[in-house]
Parts: sequence; C-alpha cells; structure tokens
Amino acid sequence: MPTPTLDSILNPEPLQVSRSITASSAEASAITFNDFQISESLKARLSAAGFITPTPVQAGAIPPALEGDDILATASTGTGKTLSFLIPMIERLEEISVPSTRGKKTPVLSLILLPTRELAMQVLDAFHKICPTLKTDAVLVCGGLSENTQMEQISRGPRLIVATPGRLEDFLRRKAVNLKDVDMLVLDEVDRMLDMGFLPSIRRIVAALPKDRQTMCYSATLDANIREIVKDYVQTPVRVEIGLTSHPVDTVELRVYTVMQDQKLSQLDKMLNEEDGTYLVFSRTKHGADRIGRKLEKLGHEVEIIHGDRSQSQRSAALKSFATGRSRILVATDVAARGIDISNIAHVVNYDLPNGSDDFVHRIGRTGRAGAKGIASTFITPLEKGDARKLERELKIKFAWNEADKNLAKEERNKPVDLSKPSGDLLLMETRSWKNADGSVKESAPYSVPQRSRSGSGGSRNGAGGGFNRSGGGRSQGGNAGRRTGGKTRGR
Repeated sequence: MPTPTLDSILNPEPLQVSRSITASSAEASAITFNDFQISESLKARLSAAGFITPTPVQAGAIPPALEGDDILATASTGTGKTLSFLIPMIERLEEISVPSTRGKKTPVLSLILLPTRELAMQVLDAFHKICPTLKTDAVLVCGGLSENTQMEQISRGPRLIVATPGRLEDFLRRKAVNLKDVDMLVLDEVDRMLDMGFLPSIRRIVAALPKDRQTMCYSATLDANIREIVKDYVQTPVRVEIGLTSHPVDTVELRVYTVMQDQKLSQLDKMLNEEDGTYLVFSRTKHGADRIGRKLEKLGHEVEIIHGDRSQSQRSAALKSFATGRSRILVATDVAARGIDISNIAHVVNYDLPNGSDDFVHRIGRTGRAGAKGIASTFITPLEKGDARKLERELKIKFAWNEADKNLAKEERNKPVDLSKPSGDLLLMETRSWKNADGSVKESAPYSVPQRSRSGSGGSRNGAGGGFNRSGGGRSQGGNAGRRTGGKTRGR
C-alpha cells in the first residue's frame, strides 16, 4: 500500500462507485434464487436448504458479484448478508477446476474476515449447509479454539478460510498460511471490526493478497471514516444500500418501561410469564449478566449466559442451547453478543440502557429479522427518562411508553450487617476450621475475639453488660465482640 502524502491526507479522493443499487422488499419478492445466473446444482441445494426468495440485500448484491464486480453494501443486521456473499463465492469455487497437484495442497482461493468467533462459526455452518460434501474445503481460523487443529486443517489445502483478523494475522506472520492466490475477499461487519481495533491486522492481511482480487465489503453503517478506509480495498464498487442502516427496522415494536431499579427483575419475570417466545436480555456488565441469569433461574426460567469471561466452549454451548430452544432466555453483554446470528428471537430486552444509539440499534436488530415481527423493550429508571428521549430524537423513533406496576416485588439485595447486635449477625460471619490428625476438617463455632487486658494492668476491666477493652487505642464493645473480616466479594 503506498505511503500517504500530506496532500492526500488533507484532500482525500472520494470513494468512486460504478453504480448504486437500492433494493426494496417488493423487488426482492418478485424473483427467486432460480433467476440468478448460477449452476443448476447450486440452485437445487439452495432449494433443498429452504432458500427460495432472496432478501433485498441478496437481490441487490448477488447479480453484480456474479459478474465479478467489487461490492460495498450497507444493510441492517439480519438481512441475509451471509448468503449474499457465499453464493457468488461458492459459484466461483465450483467453476474453478482443481488440477491434480500430485501431493501438493491446493491454494487458498477465498477469504472471509469477520469480527467474532461466533459469527465466523455461523458463516462456516452456512457454507456447509449449502455445500455438505465440501467439509474439508473450508476451515475456521480464530482465537479461542485449538491452534494445532487449525494449522493441521490448513495443511490439508482448503480453498476457503473463514477467519477473525487476530488469529489469521498471527498465522500469516508465522508463515503457517499462504494467501498469495486469494481470488475473492469478503470483509463482513467492517464497522464492528474497526470498533474492536482490528484495522492494523486487516491492513497487514490485505497487503498479503493479490491486488487483482474481487472484494466484497459489508457494514451496518458507512460514515466518512469507514468510506476512507474501505476505498483502499475496493475498486469502483457497486454500492448496495438496503433502507436505513442506522435506524431500527419497522417490524420491531419499541417499548419503554419506567421501573425502579429493584423492580426490573419482577417486570422481566412478569413479561416472561405473560408473553410467549424467546428473550435476549442485554446487561451493561458481565457481573450484571451473571446476577440476572442466576435470579431468573431461581424464578424457574431456563437461562443461558454469555459474556467476555466465559470460555469459548461455554459460549458455544449457551448459543446452541438458545438457538435450539432448550433455553428460552439468553442474557448477554454487548461485546459478547456481537456475533449472535440467531433467527426468530421474539423479544429483546434492554435490562440496562445501552451506551449509545448505535448500540441500541445493534441490540434490537436481533429481533424482527427477515420481515418477522419482534418486540424490543427498554427498562429505564425515572432518572433515565431524558436518555430515552434523547434516543427518540437521535434515531427519529417513537417509543410506546409504559409505567411499571408500582406494586411489583422488589429484588432482595445483600443486606448490611446490623452492627448494633454484636452478639448476633456479626458473630455468625466468622468461623474457624482446622485439620485433625487424620486429615479431616473440623469447623469451630463462630469465632470470637478474646478479651485483652488493659495496657499496664494485669487483668481486664469489665463494665455492665459486657467488656470494655483497650489495646493500642482501639476500642471494642460487647463482651466477645466479633472481628470484622477484610475479605471483599469480587464482581464482574
């Protein structure tokens, strides 16, 4: 990539596009996948997989991509982006005959970069669904999974790599993968990859690819900053835009519930008991997600939890349980939910307000997908009404405002210890244990502070109703006052 000059920085060239396409749902519904210029075999497999009518982004992006054009597309989450780049990619791979290499592995011809493991795994699953006989022709390269297994799979010569930037850059640096023959590159969720700090990795990866490749870029938003970055990767692309990308879709009913902080759990439980369907619940923090999940389980609900402190196996198992319907509720943080691509989520709940309008759109974009109806409910405290009004103004939306029942049960939090009863609750906080000679553990009665003699005297001075002892200026009241522990419970 050429070194930028001062003039190019001060006066950047605008992104040049060959043409723009704005596809509507009505236009997309007028055609089927059989109308595309793809092989009969691929048409049959799409039909067998249940894909009949393309979504607007598929109708807009697939035809020019099949002609070899670069694509720059913006569309809301859940609009069918995956198939819009997989179909042209599969058609290209099937057109290329693989010559006999006499023991040498075939080169990597296609590369898909995505921001998260979960999203990469879902794209690979979609590829296998359409190409069930090509299990070894595509491999996953991402962090959180066995490095040795991924290297061994790459050594077999797959033609498609689905990857996250960090792990792929690491393999590239160690010369464990060769990308000099890549013919098609897909950059999915470019805006999210930039938010997650992947731009340096993307630049180094793209620098290792041929310049005469075909590139398809997808982003939920396309502001000036993203335009400036992607113009280095695409050449006079076809611009595909599907409606408003920074705006909630019209199929989602937007609700706000004004509720006290300690009644949010009861409000959520009430909704779960009154309305059917699956629920994706967003918490601002990892600790909060764990707490909400535990409380819902105690109320009898089937719950899964995902956040950044969960292992990859735990996150995968949670997503599978939620996607297959074994668990009705998934509690998640924003970062962990970036890669969730699950259809038919009936209800999204913002248990905590998101940090901004972009996160709000991202969250509620998990419901009301592919034309289906959905509900998005946001819990706010009375002090947060101004923040919710700000969301309405920024996104040009209108909430259905609701006041929660003031008689809802209040969530019990950890109660403070009553220090006025030194012989009661405080003493119960502390026990002592030791090992017997046989190795077994014996636990003592609640621990009590022994009486200390007053400095300079041979005995203790006792007052009415309990001891009054001094040692080094400290004072304790009550005959055997319990000692406070210094341990702290760690959250998040």
